[in-house]
Amino acid sequence: MNPHPAPAPTPLLRWLPALALAAALMGCGGGGAASDPPTGTDPPPGGTPPPPPPPPPPPPPTAVTLTAPEAHRLALQASFGANEAELTAMTGQTAAAWVAGQMRQPVSRYTLGGTGAVHQGYTGNDFCNDPAHASPTCRRDWLSGDPVTWDFYRHAVASPDPLRQRVAFALSQLLVVSSREVSGTYGLRRYQNQLLEGAFGNYRDVLRRVALSPVMGDYLGHVNNDKVAPNENFARELLQLFTIGPCALTPGGDWAGGSCQPTYGTDTVRAYAYALTGWTYPVGGMSSNGRCWPRGANCRYLEGDMVPLTSLRDASERTLLSGVTVPAGTAAPEALERVLDSVMAHPNLPPFLARHLIAQLVTSNPSAGYVQRVGQAFSAGRHTADGQAFGTGQAGDLAATVAAVLLDTEARTPATRGVQDGKLREPAVVFAHVLRALHGQTDGEALTHWWGELVRQRIFASPSVFNYYPPDYRLPGSGLRAPEFGILNANTGLARLNYLTYLFMWNGSAASQDVPGATGTRVDLTAWQADAQDPAALVDRLARLATGAVLPASARDPIVAAVAAVPASGDEAQWRRARVQQAAFLVFASPAFHVQ
Repeated sequence: MNPHPAPAPTPLLRWLPALALAAALMGCGGGGAASDPPTGTDPPPGGTPPPPPPPPPPPPPTAVTLTAPEAHRLALQASFGANEAELTAMTGQTAAAWVAGQMRQPVSRYTLGGTGAVHQGYTGNDFCNDPAHASPTCRRDWLSGDPVTWDFYRHAVASPDPLRQRVAFALSQLLVVSSREVSGTYGLRRYQNQLLEGAFGNYRDVLRRVALSPVMGDYLGHVNNDKVAPNENFARELLQLFTIGPCALTPGGDWAGGSCQPTYGTDTVRAYAYALTGWTYPVGGMSSNGRCWPRGANCRYLEGDMVPLTSLRDASERTLLSGVTVPAGTAAPEALERVLDSVMAHPNLPPFLARHLIAQLVTSNPSAGYVQRVGQAFSAGRHTADGQAFGTGQAGDLAATVAAVLLDTEARTPATRGVQDGKLREPAVVFAHVLRALHGQTDGEALTHWWGELVRQRIFASPSVFNYYPPDYRLPGSGLRAPEFGILNANTGLARLNYLTYLFMWNGSAASQDVPGATGTRVDLTAWQADAQDPAALVDRLARLATGAVLPASARDPIVAAVAAVPASGDEAQWRRARVQQAAFLVFASPAFHVQ
């Protein structure tokens, strides 16, 4: 990638706010992520009684069309940001109508990368060493997760269904698989497409597809599992990370009784591991030597669901949670349904999933009442707002759950809970928002390894099943949940700002010839050059795009002064472009943009 530096006057003025941003964000906490994240909320000090039940739901807001700031707030929570035209279109409808319209949009699926041929019928050579397939990009295009990450960014920046894309991204950070551990581009693509397809479906169906995914089977070890001594990884994470969590919860998501009361033990995990035996890869794979292991199992193949294999099945009776039992002799498909029965019936699941989706989309520290209302929508499979009905009435309906997350009074009303409101925006959302807002385009290539590794968030390549950052990471000294701060430190904070320099001062990067459908990664600031003669108007217009409002005077005045310091003399096209670059950098570097 060859950056092309553009004129960059007043460099000191440009970098002082950048350093201020790093200091401001780091002052709120940061540092490395814990290797084994804590779970649940902190118990009250001194063993005091648990908090009282949450108050009744506040009255629903009046069904009125969105104002410009309200549209911007909804776009922050329900998409990857919006440009001026998209925000204008949103202001002509209610929040509920916009959400309903987004849910009706056709699915924009991922398409890039190779096929299952990489695991089918090739010669004794490694696929990419076979002369028929050998190329410098073979492993990248057929085995890695890079093409799937490219698709993620292309869709985040340009797709007409940003709500689905954002919800699927939230689910991918709960139901984690990582391309660092699983190879096979076609399988990784299929896994993420299943999350896109299920984003507004039923969580039971999503869990079933995850359990049967050969990609998840590879990642957590339950494909071709040993029926005598099964790998327990998937069983453990199904309970701990995907459904109920390790501690009993109140309907509002707090620890029941004020301290962690375990929801399961090692014997329960083992029972689930045995109950989930009996699955092998889908039919269609072939090894390089023509033999599959264990004997009778299918060779590695990631297209389709895993299929049952009786010889791998433990046939003993197993006792699960929620009073569910798997009788002796139960076949693998029926045993899986019993497993799903047990977690779907568990009282922890509604608040557990509600808290995750709220934290991903709206705020890191929701009230207990907010969590409970979303959990009720999950359990009822129904939510109604502004005359719009969401959901099928079946427990686990994600359309109802997502609508409840986004349309709750706590989501739609800004600054109702002081310092507990909002969240730090994670790097991938920041990357996409800048591009989407400023008429940008990307093929995703520069954002995958280069920028993704710099900010410790290479998409679909998390370092562990615990995601990019621990879900219960807390700001030191505050007690507040702030998961995204788990990957914020001096280096990653400055990388966020260098990304803005790359876009605005270096003109991004050009298309790479070896990337399919390459466009490079760039913004187009032409539309703002007409305002360059009025620094205050230029800064305010950009601030409304970045934050939904004019910046407070303490931030606005220095930025306006820095833009005005670029002389309006000489080559007009050059000074107009330089002023817009200056303004865009300083506005999008402000803490008001990075903290939602």
